[in-house]
Amino acid sequence: MDRTTQSLLKENRVHGDSMFPLAAYWIELPSGTHVLDTHWHEEAEFFMLLEGEILFQVDTEYFPLRAGEAVFIESGDIHAAYVLNEDTPCKFCALVFLPDLLASAQYDTIQQNAILPLQEKRQSFPRHITPDVPWQQELLHHLEQMMEAYANKMPGFETFMKGTLLIMLSKITAEGRFENRSQSDDADTTKINRLKKVILYIQDNYQEPIRTRDLSELIPMSEGQFCRFFKMMTRKTPVDYINSYRIRQAADLLQQSERKISDIAFEVGFDNVSYFIKVFRKAMKCSPSEFRKGAG
Repeated sequence: MDRTTQSLLKENRVHGDSMFPLAAYWIELPSGTHVLDTHWHEEAEFFMLLEGEILFQVDTEYFPLRAGEAVFIESGDIHAAYVLNEDTPCKFCALVFLPDLLASAQYDTIQQNAILPLQEKRQSFPRHITPDVPWQQELLHHLEQMMEAYANKMPGFETFMKGTLLIMLSKITAEGRFENRSQSDDADTTKINRLKKVILYIQDNYQEPIRTRDLSELIPMSEGQFCRFFKMMTRKTPVDYINSYRIRQAADLLQQSERKISDIAFEVGFDNVSYFIKVFRKAMKCSPSEFRKGAG
């Protein structure tokens, strides 16, 4: 299991590669650890909870997610996950893919009736997939099979992954099963676009000092109004979110190199090593040096 969700949260990379834009991740987090910061990516995603109980956010919607259930996240949807029970560890897996992977080489019935409606969000998977609904239980079974196939990577697994996704699409064609998300609330869209603008700024500038005033001027809002808006949308203050993002970058660098911890702290935007270690320990439940040893 990964010690960090960094690879899953990289919004600016292709999950998989250009020939097969699909990747799967398995992540296990200790009790009380924050699950997923607010983020998004161009790929769609199936997120399946294996152990624990969390509160999942997609755009402005929140719902509890229990072990054995899954979430479907559209391309571009903001999403996050929060611990509901801090006494239990959290395990989950995720399948991230570009919907274009499913496209037909020529325009055919499948492209017209299944792929295009998915790409245009007119005919999509249920957001919350539960084993309590028999046909959704089938979707969960297919997800489990795909995760196993990806883990083993036997010859031809790519064909199995794409074929299974197409079979899953066939399961939602019946009336009452698919969801139409092509029309979204204008007020919600404005909030989401404002938040994306701020998060992109943080991602591009996290190595430099970032003031709350700089972020509030992007939207624009007053500083106080912005802080309330950001906390409402992400459940974190701007400073906590920035620190969390910086810690994720630091965790990646700690796994990939033997550079000094102080150098890494400065590179990801902290100007005080003691403060960096304090924030890192709070987020990761261990010190940077302990994290490096555990990841080695």
